[in-house]
Amino acid sequence: MGLSTKVELRLQAKNLINRDSTSKSDPFCVIHRRQQQTHEYVEIGRTEHILDNLNPKWEMKFTLDYQFEERQELKFTVYDWDGEKKNLADHDYLGSALVSLGEIVSAKYSKFEIPLELPKKLTTKTTNSTLVVYSEELGTSQETFQLTVNGRGLDKKDFLGKSDPFLIVSKQTDDSEWTQVFLTEVIKKTLDPDWRPIAGQVTALTGKNPTRKLLFQVYDHDKDEKHDLIGQFETTLEELKTRTKQSGTTSFPLINPKKKEKKKGYENSGTLNIVSFKVDEKNFTFVDYLQSGIQLHFTVAIDFTASNKKPSDPNSLHCILPNQDNQYILAIKSVGNIIQDYDTDKFFPALGFGAKIPPSTEVTHEFFLNFNPQNPFCNGVEGILEAYQTALKTVRLSGPTYFAPVINHCAKFANTYKDGSNYFVLLIITDGMICDLEATKEAVIAASSLPLSIIIVGVGEEDFSSMEFLDADKRVLKSSTGIVAARDIVQFVALRDFLGKHGENYEATKEDLAKAVLAEIPNQFMEFMGTKQITPL
Repeated sequence: MGLSTKVELRLQAKNLINRDSTSKSDPFCVIHRRQQQTHEYVEIGRTEHILDNLNPKWEMKFTLDYQFEERQELKFTVYDWDGEKKNLADHDYLGSALVSLGEIVSAKYSKFEIPLELPKKLTTKTTNSTLVVYSEELGTSQETFQLTVNGRGLDKKDFLGKSDPFLIVSKQTDDSEWTQVFLTEVIKKTLDPDWRPIAGQVTALTGKNPTRKLLFQVYDHDKDEKHDLIGQFETTLEELKTRTKQSGTTSFPLINPKKKEKKKGYENSGTLNIVSFKVDEKNFTFVDYLQSGIQLHFTVAIDFTASNKKPSDPNSLHCILPNQDNQYILAIKSVGNIIQDYDTDKFFPALGFGAKIPPSTEVTHEFFLNFNPQNPFCNGVEGILEAYQTALKTVRLSGPTYFAPVINHCAKFANTYKDGSNYFVLLIITDGMICDLEATKEAVIAASSLPLSIIIVGVGEEDFSSMEFLDADKRVLKSSTGIVAARDIVQFVALRDFLGKHGENYEATKEDLAKAVLAEIPNQFMEFMGTKQITPL
């Protein structure tokens, strides 16, 4: 589930052109939204008109549903009011602007400005007409929390050792079932574990019900995944807040139901201690961070390994036919067209891997698509596509498929912005299995504490099990040396799951893909800010 929230828009304009001969223009503004299915612009509202004013501040407000993982295109058109006429063609056109709702919402300090496109045949000295859009998020209740817990005196479960404990936090659904919401790392060979703090949004624990039951369960980890329950207890968010507020650290006995039933005099299987439970009452949201000036930076990395087949081969995944995008181009457009709305300069580095760059005979696992290390940036999504097509004509496809170099490349830049002023999104598009899985796991784990998210889109029909393994939605990613990821930063989707769902409707396929690959970005972003205790500037 992606981010969805309501925003309110207020409009004003500056330096409008004058279309009245004896007075000033009487401007009003009309908003149209582009329909995702038909791609037609449908009117969603219009402001009041203001008499004799070239710098209007309209009072009418507009409430829209904002979704991060969709590109919601809006058209603002300003007219000079010429009486009570419903047909817009009967009013004099003053200017228009096309913009996405994402660009508006992410504007610093909630203020977005864009020049108006003026009437082409009108001769005027005024050329700097501007539309100003203010946005405000409505009705949010996105409290964040940080929970620090440890276990003490846990039962010994391993015959030759102690225990390898981990904690699962679940919430009770409306139909009385339990659903897992948080999972800690496994700590080896201890009966007194100290887990990393758990951070996230309060709604992840409660939904819309602050009295919803929560279940804390401590297990002993087994390699066969038949984990042994050490003990558990139930509580609520309100109880956690009350007890920690009254006494600071508070303890809950861990009860093993089977042991309690069979063993007389049984008391508990250890205790779980809530060392601290902090709730951010300021209700900071993803939109709050965007509007504080934080930038999202987009980087794309493209697989040029030989398994894609030569671009000249009609069966190649890199083959580009007239008026038909290949799967790599489809993925770049789907993700890039949305992400670019959140980067003010819209200049993006683009990388390639798994190819030989003539005259070299060595395989390169990290190179810039424009082959310019001094200026590796591409101008918008179109610039990325141009560099990609140029690279196809230049490099020789080779292999193997290594991910670690491009991940480490992005991590190096993210490492310089631990203050949260910038957040990075890496899109890797690949056709096959990872050949450096352990090195990639190490790179992902090292990057998991940085302001970075990784999107992997699998193209073609190969085995993508290794990519699914990196997407740790149901597990904690752990290296061969036992180091665990600070958080889940990888989202994987297979493009084949979306192709053909909408027949010939290419735009619908792109929209579905974008929703799937971008859905986790706001939560990953908020988790980073929460664990680092970074608030909007």
